[in-house]
Amino acid sequence: MPKITMYTTGYCPYCLRAEQLLIRKGVTQINKIRIDLDTAERDIMMSRTGRRTVPQIYINERHIGGFDDLAALDHAGELDLLLAD
Repeated sequence: MPKITMYTTGYCPYCLRAEQLLIRKGVTQINKIRIDLDTAERDIMMSRTGRRTVPQIYINERHIGGFDDLAALDHAGELDLLLAD
């Protein structure tokens, strides 16, 4: 199973939806980084992704983007391929 990292907050409905989609796909571990609890992590997320919104999802070292990007990959049939690596 690939390494999943998700920048998140404690009150983000899109983060929850992303997590639920990944779990449905068989993901058992997600490294969640709470940027609402650690401003340094928010800065790191913004420098890595160029984005300010959550979730920001990585599969291994590939930046996927947010929930909409994750769902689009799933709809296109590409998410399963990424998770199989």
